[in-house]
Amino acid sequence: MTPKIVILTGAGISAESGLGTFRDVDGLWTKYDLHDVATPEGFARNPELVMDFYNARRANAAAASPNAAHAALARLESDFQGEVLIVSQNVDGLHEAAGNRNVLHMHGTLDSALCNACEHRWPAPAVMSVNDPCPRCQQQATRPDVVWFGEIPYGMHVISEALSQADVFVSIGTSGEVYPAANFVAEADHFGAHTGELNLDPSAGASRFAETRFGPATEVVPQWVADELARAQK
Repeated sequence: MTPKIVILTGAGISAESGLGTFRDVDGLWTKYDLHDVATPEGFARNPELVMDFYNARRANAAAASPNAAHAALARLESDFQGEVLIVSQNVDGLHEAAGNRNVLHMHGTLDSALCNACEHRWPAPAVMSVNDPCPRCQQQATRPDVVWFGEIPYGMHVISEALSQADVFVSIGTSGEVYPAANFVAEADHFGAHTGELNLDPSAGASRFAETRFGPATEVVPQWVADELARAQK
């Protein structure tokens, strides 16, 4: 059977590209109440605030460049004699910018817009407005195509199937606190995958992984990729 690697990535892999993590001292959630900017209820109360928040995030992401960790994962997908799936909690496009093609954004992406009325999706402009009409139904029901708290992440069936077939599952740059992603390690372990965590510091669920490596993503991820490719060639 074709060997399969499933990689979960979180905000920590993009931190060294200048995109702060949510739980940093100066992170996004210290400046905004998540109930205001990351829930359907917050959008209903103040859609302009939410649009401004995601317009700023879109601009920050557009100005960022992939770092050595992103480049290493692109190399893994290119050189590994098997399948590599990146399941990203991030809404930036840095994996794709680095060269990865098999990426599933379970929380959506900043460069996509969504119609609340007909669920049509289209490329988001640099600056979105609540007054933007949907290209399909013409309703003024535009919202960012991101998954908010209380909403179901995208691609869960695909992710579950991939975890059930994975030979290796690695979590990179995540806090291990947000479900359902926090339970992916248990799913992969149940089906016999070798599990690993690569993080700046141990996550809340670090003890659940068979292997752990800690340090900056730009250091630990390239080293892990090099080791994984060497192991695959033996």
